[in-house]
Amino acid sequence: MLKAVEDLSTTKKRLRIEIPSEAIEKKIKNSLEKARQKAKIPGFRPGKTPMNIIEKHFRKSAEAEALEEVIPEFYGMALKEAALVPVTRPALEGGVNFERNNPLSLSFTLEIRPKIENLNYAGVKIKDMPVTVSDEDVDNSLKRLQEDKATYELADKEIETGDLLTIDYEMKYDDQTTTAKDQVLVVGFTGLPNEISESLIGKKAGDIVEVEAPFPQDFHAPAIAGKNVIIKNTVKAVKKKLLPAIDNELAKDLGFENLDALKAGATEEIEKAKKEQAKKIQKAELLETLISGHEFDVPESMLERELALMVHETKALKKSGKDEAALREELKPDAIKTVKAMMLLSIIGEKEGITVTDEELKENILDMSQKLSMTPESLIKIYAQRDGSLEGLRNNIYEQKVLDLLLSKAVIEKGE
Repeated sequence: MLKAVEDLSTTKKRLRIEIPSEAIEKKIKNSLEKARQKAKIPGFRPGKTPMNIIEKHFRKSAEAEALEEVIPEFYGMALKEAALVPVTRPALEGGVNFERNNPLSLSFTLEIRPKIENLNYAGVKIKDMPVTVSDEDVDNSLKRLQEDKATYELADKEIETGDLLTIDYEMKYDDQTTTAKDQVLVVGFTGLPNEISESLIGKKAGDIVEVEAPFPQDFHAPAIAGKNVIIKNTVKAVKKKLLPAIDNELAKDLGFENLDALKAGATEEIEKAKKEQAKKIQKAELLETLISGHEFDVPESMLERELALMVHETKALKKSGKDEAALREELKPDAIKTVKAMMLLSIIGEKEGITVTDEELKENILDMSQKLSMTPESLIKIYAQRDGSLEGLRNNIYEQKVLDLLLSKAVIEKGE
């Protein structure tokens, strides 16, 4: 039972509980009785061994089992009585000083979800974002579909942007030389330094072209990242791109009855994508308004976890050259906002009875795997390796459901 709650801060508490000896003894007796039913003691049939002999053999394990059950049980009851929602595992202070037939006093420190005073999330004002699809949008979409259906044919011509080349190359850097044969290169491909494509334009099959190119610091091959590399390319073949006409035949090839049907389908997809983007912007605006409208402290452990993640990602993507201390200081305001958003969405979702079913989780996995062109099993493996479970994905779905609810309760302000 709860004895006392001590405030260490607005988000950290000390919880003192006392477990009655009767509750512990009941658990111990249950454990000893289970042991008696299974024990094989010479001279006694299973289940008939006197309890004093059973206690002599199994007392320690029965006590340990009883405490493993009774401590979490009474800790949970104390949390409910104190109306606290922990955000981390509790830290036990002073250990477990247990004596038979005596009440057990325990002290825990824990971080809790803050109480938000005057929580108001209905009728938040956000801007209207009308969506229109222009002829240019549709034309650009058709051109992308046309590019997807492009083919290449061998050509005796000067090299242009977009041509597909077969090359042998030799690279020199740091007194090292590496070579490769029959490599494929699309002229103008943005994943390589511009100098490489520029040196090849105007050349023909059979030409040898040497160029010095600076590779960016974040280039995927660490050996040449951030270095100036001398590259000798031998052009073995040039293939020009052939684009199909944007007509009924292309439409049929893409599964539509004719070009008009393809345009209608493209219009529908563009409108859907724009609406999703508008909704995403409105949700961000709504969350920003909620965060700025409610003042509360965030749990230190949650802030530290979020800040560590942000620093790690910034370093991994090489977005900043600052040292860790400076980076933490710079990212701290964003980390606080992120944790506040998590807290608000959690509390509002709980208040509104929002849950995520296993069926919704499965549907989301299927939808995401189709969009990412991967199997559901591969996607599940990625989440399991990153988070240890699918709880991270479940929480993402939960937060989106809460944001959808908030959007349905918002006041849309018409404007330009």
